[in-house]
Order: sequence, then C-alpha cells, then structure tokens
Amino acid sequence: MTDDKNVKTSSVAPKRSEEKGKKRKHGFAHALYTGEISYGFIERRKLWYSISLIVIAISLVGLLVRGLNLGIEFKGGVQFRSPAHVAASTVDDVRKSVLSSGVSDMDSTEVVSLGSDSVQVQTRALDNDETTKVQGAIAKATDTTTESVTYSKVGSQWGEQITGKAIKALVVFLILVMLQIWAYFRHWKMSIAALIALLHDLIVTIGVYALVGFTVSPSTVIGVLTILGYSLYDTVVVFDKVRENVQDIEKRDETFAEGANRAVNQVLVRSINTTIVGVLPVAALLFAGAFVLGSGPLEDLGLALFVGMIVGAYSSIFIATPVFTQLSENEPAMKEHTDRVLRRRERASQKGVHVSAQTVAAEGPGDVASITGGERHQPRRSTRSERKK
Repeated sequence: MTDDKNVKTSSVAPKRSEEKGKKRKHGFAHALYTGEISYGFIERRKLWYSISLIVIAISLVGLLVRGLNLGIEFKGGVQFRSPAHVAASTVDDVRKSVLSSGVSDMDSTEVVSLGSDSVQVQTRALDNDETTKVQGAIAKATDTTTESVTYSKVGSQWGEQITGKAIKALVVFLILVMLQIWAYFRHWKMSIAALIALLHDLIVTIGVYALVGFTVSPSTVIGVLTILGYSLYDTVVVFDKVRENVQDIEKRDETFAEGANRAVNQVLVRSINTTIVGVLPVAALLFAGAFVLGSGPLEDLGLALFVGMIVGAYSSIFIATPVFTQLSENEPAMKEHTDRVLRRRERASQKGVHVSAQTVAAEGPGDVASITGGERHQPRRSTRSERKK
C-alpha cells in the first residue's frame, strides 16, 4: 500500500514538472511568435514616422547649426608626439600648457595618451613660429627636451581625397544593396524600403556626432560604413519573415498589413536580443575611449557603432517594414484583396459566422458569401395531420 502511494507520488511529480516546463516555454517570446500577443507596429506607423521625422529634424538642425568637428585628417593641422610618463593628470597638464603657449585659437586642440609612455597632440594648421612655441610647451609639460617632441603636418588635400572616396564607396554600397535585395526577394519595393531605412540611420548617426561634438576621423567613417551593414542585416532578417508570412496572402483571410505585422512580432525578441548582445561590447569600447583613454580613434569608432546599431535595429522594425507594407498595400490587387477581406469579415460578424483562413484557402480568393451565410434550404418535414391524409 505504501509502495502504491510512492508510485502515485512519483508519477505526479514529473507531470507537474512537465506542466511547469510547458509554461516556461510558452513565455512572452512564444506568445509573440504564435500571435497570442500582438503589438500593432504597422497599425501605428504614423507614430513611428513622426518620431523619426522629429529625430531627423533635430539631427539636421545640429548639422546646420553646430556642424561636424572634423579631425585634422579632413581639415589639415599639425600632429605632435612626445615621450612622457603618463599619469592621471598628464593629458590635462599638456592641454593647459598648449593653451598657455601664446598661440591663438588653440581651443580645438586634442590631447590623448598613447599607452603609458607617450602623448599625442593634434592642433590646427600652424606656421613655423607657432609650431616651435607649441613644441616647447609640450616639452615643458612632459618634462622632456624640445628635440624629443616630434611633429608632422597634415594637409587638407589628404582629407578631401578620403572624403571623396568615402562618398563614392557609400554610393556604390547603396546601389549594390538595392540590387542584392531585389535579386534575393524579387521585390523592388523592399529595396526602396531598405534604402530609406539606411538613409535614416545615416542621418541620425551623423546628427548625433554634430550634437555631441565628437571628432569625425577616418575611424568614424569606418564605423558609419560598418553600422550600415549591420542595419541592412537586421532589415533583411525582418523582410525574410515578412515574405514568408505574405506569401499567397490573397488565398487567406488576412490583409497584407496583418501578415507583415505578425512577422515583426515574431522577430521582435530576436532583434532585441541581437542588438543587446552587439551593443554591450560596443558600449564598453565607447566607455574606454571616452573616459579611460581620452579622445581618440576608439571614441570616434565607438560612438558611431553604438548609435548606429541602436538606430539600425529601430529602423528595421519601425521604418523599413511599415514603408514596405505601405508601398505594397497601394498595389491595385492588394487593395482589392484588403477590401474583400474586410467585407467578408463584416458579413461574417453580422451573421455570427467565423471565416477562417483555411476556409478561404480551400474555396479560393473570390467572394465566399455562399459558404459563410445566406438562406439555408433544408427538406421540409410534414405534420402528423398531413401524413394521415
């Protein structure tokens, strides 16, 4: 008898653990994927468009008012390097010494430490007399000789060449992206939507640089081109799910917007997790560049990656997919399908009949009034008095 109780107890425990396991599996992500929970990303697209337009406007105002803080690679200047025993106050001491050297317009001077045994100073373009004064000020601050402080002059022509090549690379990149997306999805409207999302990411990222005042260096250009690739990757993942959901949409009781919205909900958790995993090391890179090592390539690269990855994940969900949905819904065939679905639902609600996607798929995309309602004709049963006759 005791053994039976133990057997019953041991058999109940696994069932409870299985139920708990099922409940854990059916969490928020599973509910989004199966449609138990759905957020109207496509339905609220005007809200996302408004938010993006405001952010773009702020970015453009920042660019026009503050402009970009171009590094000496783009505008020309002088770069000094001096041996020094780097301590916590070394960078500030060198900067103060340069500012008090008697040379005018040195507010934009950048000082960074290179490891623990040298510092680097970047200034505007200087003549020979100004170069000698700054060289002496750096030597005094780092407790070394003037001859130990080396310098090199960077012309603006080099920066102009870099800028021209970067613009050409960006144009070629955008053209190849459009062709690649068109070739993969066989839908040119996806190429347009992806291009709009990329331009959105580009403007916002550059606008943040203008507002924050970080130096735009070759590292920044590398970072911007990198985040365009990341944004495109996230957009392609979402588009792939959209294509799967809207395939043969005209045979189902679902509008194009509903299929696209279901796709966004299904990939939402994945996009969030991917972005968090990618942003965390970039945030560490940005923190080290901005607060540990001082201004330099790490800071320039880190900010571009940090902003671009977050904006890229946002645009793939809130910009690219709604724009593609809007372009597709304007097609005559899709308009007709949407109207047909809405009419079908209205009739079904009036008659209390539910029209499932499977029913529509079985009967075809045409009007399904004959299977959803209408007058029913059944054999009439005769009364008892009529049967006696």
